[in-house]
Amino acid sequence: MKELKSSKKRTEADRTALRQAVGDIIDCVIKDGDAALQEYNKQFDQCDRQALRISKQEIEEAYQQVSDEELSDIKKAAANIEAFANAQKETVGSLKDFSPSPGIKLGHRVIPVQSCCCYVPGGGYPLYSTALMLGIPARVAGVERITACSPVIKGTTTIHPKTLVAMDVAGINEIYALGGAQAIAAFSYGTDQIKPVNMIVGPGNHFVTEAKRQCYGKVGIDFVAGPSEVLVIADQTADPEVIAADLLAQSEHDKAAKGLVVTTDENLGKAILQAVNRQLPALDTEEIARSSWNDYGEILIADDLSEAVNYANDYAPEHLEVNVAEEKIDGVVAALRNYGSLFIGGNTAEVFGDYASGTNHTLPTLGAARYTGGVWVGTFLKTCTYQSMSKQAMLDIAPLVSNLARGEGLTGHARAAEIRMEKEK
Repeated sequence: MKELKSSKKRTEADRTALRQAVGDIIDCVIKDGDAALQEYNKQFDQCDRQALRISKQEIEEAYQQVSDEELSDIKKAAANIEAFANAQKETVGSLKDFSPSPGIKLGHRVIPVQSCCCYVPGGGYPLYSTALMLGIPARVAGVERITACSPVIKGTTTIHPKTLVAMDVAGINEIYALGGAQAIAAFSYGTDQIKPVNMIVGPGNHFVTEAKRQCYGKVGIDFVAGPSEVLVIADQTADPEVIAADLLAQSEHDKAAKGLVVTTDENLGKAILQAVNRQLPALDTEEIARSSWNDYGEILIADDLSEAVNYANDYAPEHLEVNVAEEKIDGVVAALRNYGSLFIGGNTAEVFGDYASGTNHTLPTLGAARYTGGVWVGTFLKTCTYQSMSKQAMLDIAPLVSNLARGEGLTGHARAAEIRMEKEK
C-alpha cells in the first residue's frame, strides 16, 4: 500500500482531564439537579430559561419560522426514514413456543424500551436531520416516551426552529432546551424537571461522548462515537470530482473528521488531490474542511481491489463508498464485512444517507463497526426470552440440571431442581 497523501495518525489522547471534568458535571447534576442544569445553560450557552422543557407554544412558533419548502423537505425525508424503519421492523419478530423436547416451550418476545432520549447536537449548525434519524425509529419501534434535548442557540432561550420542527415531525413527546454532558447526566439520573430514561442515543462532542461512557450502565446507550469518517474504494473508472466532493462533505463536519480514499489507480489519486484543492475555496466551511483535509485526509494506492477491501475491513469506517467499475461492484461488496453504512456505486453519495434516502446516519466510528452497526429500529428493541414446562418435562430435565449444578458445587441450584422431583414421588 503506497501513500499518495498521508495524514496525522490518531492517537489515544490522555483523557484524564476530560474524565474528571465530565465526572464533576455528572456529580453536580446528581447533587443539585435542575439548579445545576440551569447554571450550566447560563455558563455554556448564555441561556437563562428556568423551565427546561420546550412548550407547545414554542413549537408552534418554530413552525412559523420555517418556510413551506423547508417543512416539505423535512417531511419528505421523514417519510423515507419511516418507510425504511418500518421495513426493518418487519425483519424482527417474536419466537413462540419452540420445543427442544416434549413438554418444554421456549420463546422470546421483542419488546421496545419504555423511554429514550434523543440527543440532537446544536453547536455551529442546526442538525435537524439527526432529530429525524433518532426520533422516527424510536417511534416505529414502539417506544412509549420519546424525549429529546438540544442546546439552545447561544445567547437565546430556545432551540433552533428547524430542529424543533423536525423533532415534532419525528413524533418526539418531550423536548428540552439542554445540551452537553449535563444533559446526559440529567436523563440518566433524573431531576425535578426531567424524568430519567432507559436509553440515550445520538452523537455529540467529546464531553457528550465521555458522559455517555460514564453513565452507561445506569442508562443504555447506542455506542460511544468519535469524529466522523468516510472511506472510498475507487478504481480508474471513478470520477475524481465526485470523490473530492464526497471527501469534503465529510471534512466540513469538524477539524477532526477524516476523508480517506483507497484506489487502485495512482493517476486517479492525483486527480482527486487536485480536485479537492480546486473545490475547497468554494465552500463556506472552507476553514474547517481545509484543516480536516490537511490533517486527516488520506489517499492510498492499493495493488488491487482485494488489497483495498482488506484495508477497508481492517479500518471498519463509519461510511464506506464503493466507486468501481460496474462489473466489479458485486464482488467487492460481497467481500466487505466492517462498515457503519455502505454506499454502492458512483451515483450513491454518502450525503444521501445523511439526509433523506432512508437509512440512518447515526453510525459507529473509530473501528466500532467491527462489532456494531448504527442506530436502527432494533436499537430500541429488547429480545426477552421465556419458557414453560409440563410436569413430565420437569421430571425429565431436573436430574440433568441437578447433576450439572452439583458438578459446579452449587447445591442450592441442585436442590431447586431436586425438590420438584421429590414433591412428585
